[in-house]
Amino acid sequence: MTTLIFDLDGTLIDSAPDIHAASNTVLVEEGLAPMTLAEVRSFIGRGVPHLVACLLTAAGQDPEGPRHARLVARFTEIYEDAVGLTVPYPGVVAALEALAAQGHRLGICTNKPLVPAQAVLRHLDLARFFTVVKGGDSHPLKKPDPTPLLATLEALGGGPALYIGDSEVDAECARRAGLTFLLFTEGYRKAPVETLPHAATFRDFAELPALVARMLAPAAG
Repeated sequence: MTTLIFDLDGTLIDSAPDIHAASNTVLVEEGLAPMTLAEVRSFIGRGVPHLVACLLTAAGQDPEGPRHARLVARFTEIYEDAVGLTVPYPGVVAALEALAAQGHRLGICTNKPLVPAQAVLRHLDLARFFTVVKGGDSHPLKKPDPTPLLATLEALGGGPALYIGDSEVDAECARRAGLTFLLFTEGYRKAPVETLPHAATFRDFAELPALVARMLAPAAG
């Protein structure tokens, strides 16, 4: 039995449309122009304060100060139940069912705040797979700091572990935590695959159970 820890946004779920909608709501309420899905997607991965700072910078506004704090609070309020446009990536449910059936412990370590993370997992009927979920506000430090990832691992009982994610942030977090990293290439990554530290890549979740088995084979032997 091995511990498998997943990122959420851009890894298990495509949540960019809901993040885009919430972002444009707060921008328009501030009298600022809405942004494209591609623009907002490029800001995802480092938590809500970073996302809002990127929105303000792209809008030609000061990314710090009272407006930033106000928009973070408003975005968080909207985003807590913004699940209607989010879907799992193809093959995610079948892969999680297979991995759970094999006896692996499954957890999530995401920079998404905990309340919306839990809400979307319930909405998509994915919560049943995960005994531990750590959000971006579960600890004072966010990924790529290794603290939340290591805390997730500890909460799952420790032992051998793989981290599965889609981004530069996930790759760096795994490196700093000393965990083997599997890179899902179809998420929100911006840098070329070859520039990210990783043990293996996959582009379809149908590949993941066999990939996990291959990664664990040397340890088993």
